[in-house]
Amino acid sequence: MAEPRGSRGLLDTSVVIDLERVAPEALPAELAVAAVTFAELAAGPHAATDSTERARRQERLQRAEATFDAIPFDAAAARADLPLLTRNASDFAGLDRLSGVTPVPKAAD
Repeated sequence: MAEPRGSRGLLDTSVVIDLERVAPEALPAELAVAAVTFAELAAGPHAATDSTERARRQERLQRAEATFDAIPFDAAAARADLPLLTRNASDFAGLDRLSGVTPVPKAAD
């Protein structure tokens, strides 16, 4: 069983990509997505070389845009005390203590 999380959290792109494979109990009740995540997701279809993968990435972007209201990520947001939930904790090695980086596991199969 996944450990309980706080009541709010900022999802990074890796969590949004894997959202359907993340155990709901591993996520806080209130989720936020930064505008930079939408930018990364929007780049995905353009980077795909296969039409099936391009369509899958486009569908993921549209689903994320329909599900979340992107919050601007500016200096004030960078200072906000909101934990960052990620599937790629190693990308934030050394920052977890400072920025509240929280690894998010996949759901059990």
